[in-house]
Amino acid sequence: MKKHISLPHIALSLSCAFTCIALAASVLVLHTQTRATVHASAGHSAFPLQLAHPQYWYAGHAAVGMQLTCQSPAATSRCFTPQQIHRAYHLSPLYAAGLTGRGHSIVIVDAFQSPTLRHDLGVFDHTFGLNDPTLHIFAPDGLAPFNQKDPVQVSWAAEITLDVEWAHAIAPGASINLVLANPLRAQTLSDFLLSMLRATAFAVQNNLGEVVSQSFGGNEACVSPQVLQLQHKVFAVAIDKHMTLLAASGDRGAAQINCAFTGFVKGVSTPASDPLVTAVGGTTLNVSATVGTYLGETAWIGSGGGLSSVFARPLFQQGIAGIVGNHRGLPDIAYDGDPRSGVLVVWSSSGQGKNLAFAFGGTSIGSPQWAGITVLLNQAMGKRIGFLNGVLYQLGKGPASPLHDIVNGTNTFMGKVASGALVIVKGFTAAKGWDPVTGWGTPDAANLVHLLVGLV
Repeated sequence: MKKHISLPHIALSLSCAFTCIALAASVLVLHTQTRATVHASAGHSAFPLQLAHPQYWYAGHAAVGMQLTCQSPAATSRCFTPQQIHRAYHLSPLYAAGLTGRGHSIVIVDAFQSPTLRHDLGVFDHTFGLNDPTLHIFAPDGLAPFNQKDPVQVSWAAEITLDVEWAHAIAPGASINLVLANPLRAQTLSDFLLSMLRATAFAVQNNLGEVVSQSFGGNEACVSPQVLQLQHKVFAVAIDKHMTLLAASGDRGAAQINCAFTGFVKGVSTPASDPLVTAVGGTTLNVSATVGTYLGETAWIGSGGGLSSVFARPLFQQGIAGIVGNHRGLPDIAYDGDPRSGVLVVWSSSGQGKNLAFAFGGTSIGSPQWAGITVLLNQAMGKRIGFLNGVLYQLGKGPASPLHDIVNGTNTFMGKVASGALVIVKGFTAAKGWDPVTGWGTPDAANLVHLLVGLV
């Protein structure tokens, strides 16, 4: 087990910290297939790297009033509109009260680009009756030319499109600042995360928004201590500026790819495992097919969660010490994440055609939507809430929690390695209160905002 990292609140000269660390020159091969299979990277000097990424499937052509097969209550795999999610997570009363995120901003950190993003966002808004937001795009390391033949870049285009459309769907009045990393030169997981961290640091240095969504991650045990410490320092600067940090907890349940990229081990993902970050797990959401009335949730088997081998139990988890021991446990909260109960995204850079609707899943759909909820909260409070975990754990253990407690399901992982052998990584079981599958649960947004306005 690695030595636990302490949590100093350290100021940092970000420009020196990054210019003093050189990246390797070879190209990173990101293995982003949705199936859980590890294989060798024949013919490449780099290695396959699986990260948190969206899982998606084609649903139909995007059009106003569309009736897709996945919108039927009898469908094996379902897909939800913004209006259904608004109803399910009790967001509609906030909009009725004038809380839309207007005057507030969300930062989304992603990699590469999606050349059809602005077009797709416009079609998404027209399809679902939303106003177009203010969208700024930054590429502090330069914008990598989009290569339609590169499945890595196509996967990131999907992630970008999902993140922007659904952060906007939850906070329709908020501005969105998309910061794009350029990890083409990265050779290791540490290099990749350093590239992403430069984008995050750019957002923090320039105070681009009050909440930062990070829908990516990798096995924390495979990242150098220096990069983890640097990442933590950047996050500490963000917290000092009262910025809220969110990250997807991962899509392989209790498993992570091992450091040799040959199999799976029990572990958790960074940046979600950093205690300054609010980690978002996943559920399988059940709502009515018409308006989206909440019918219940179970834990999604892919919900990343477990105990950190790097970070010690933070103060805000003292109340669950009997579960996490001396470790930082995650996730902290959850959101719909099962691709079988996915959200609809309009995306035209998939290579399959223009103005197509896809159903997306994965814990990466929860991070940008919780970012949207956070700016609605900030608008209601008239200030930034900043670090979120302290108040979430206070509310979660209370008698009238504004979070749906998920008590059924597991995140035990089953996957195959290149030889075809089945690997099982025993996970955790959802239970009353906090658990390492769904944390404290999913939002009853109107009640959450009401309680936090009175609490903070």
